[in-house]
Amino acid sequence: MGSFERYLSLWVGLCICAGILLGNLFPTLFSAVAELEIASVNIPVAVFIWVMIYPMMVQVDFSAIKDIGKKPRGLILTLVINWAIKPFTMAALGWLFFRVLFADWVAPETATEYIAGMILLGVAPCTAMVFVWSHLTRGDANYTLVQVSANDIIMIFAFAPIAAFLLGVSDVSVPWTTLLVSVLLYVVLPLVAGIFTRFWLSKNHNADGLAHFLEKLKPVSITGLLATVVLLFGFQARTIIAQPLSILMIAIPLLIQTYGIFALAYGAARALKLPHTIAAPACMIGTSNFFELAVAVAISLFGLQSGAALATVVGVLVEVPVMLSLVALANRTRHWFPEAN
Repeated sequence: MGSFERYLSLWVGLCICAGILLGNLFPTLFSAVAELEIASVNIPVAVFIWVMIYPMMVQVDFSAIKDIGKKPRGLILTLVINWAIKPFTMAALGWLFFRVLFADWVAPETATEYIAGMILLGVAPCTAMVFVWSHLTRGDANYTLVQVSANDIIMIFAFAPIAAFLLGVSDVSVPWTTLLVSVLLYVVLPLVAGIFTRFWLSKNHNADGLAHFLEKLKPVSITGLLATVVLLFGFQARTIIAQPLSILMIAIPLLIQTYGIFALAYGAARALKLPHTIAAPACMIGTSNFFELAVAVAISLFGLQSGAALATVVGVLVEVPVMLSLVALANRTRHWFPEAN
């Protein structure tokens, strides 16, 4: 991992500051960009998210699915955390904080949008950044591929129904069409593009050619991430400056969710006696979010200036530094787990 990636948290922090500064200096420009929509999809956001996601999707090797039965416990742990626990704990925390604990400080309509944004984060398990977290914890790269591939397949079918159910329980009217279009645009199409790219490279080049292509794409993905961060924080710049307390209120349940889910997953991994090379990436996948998808869906459903979009943007703010702290914790506790066979 290069020095640029090693200091990813710093670059994200600088881009957050740049986005807030530019959004306040040039609000008209960002308003004009915000209006570049087709069928409720903001075109610049969609382009940057694709630039970020596509290189990661090329890494996903669906041929690895054939090995799914060899070491099932790590995969089962990830799937249970991602689909049976995490979405529901996020929804419960959103309801607890914004319907009960913070109810006196947040208008009911705004509270509903904050809860919706949190739900979208909780229902979107991480895909793109997983490979970074796995690398930083010296995880089993091949097994991480299996986990990501299985999660992506499940996401295609499970994201919209679970999101619709939890949003409906939270009294949010859910346009099914928008949810399905978002899954198609930000999950299915990048996956298909990644699969075809990988197939073509494997057929026409050797393994070194594929590795070289992936190495060339890595800066493109990070550039897409940083550009997306600047754009998103530019859109929300005035809200962030005007309502810093709102940022704090959203961040508190997100932090509790992130550290709580990691503690649950890490404890379960230790109880299952998983090797650290499988346990650490499994817990990172279960803890982190596919915030790119959550942000895009929040914007499509509620608009760029909505509380839901703000909640997902705060998710971006929290994600990188928190996950890096968990990477450090996982590396310090490697001795808790048996060596890989």
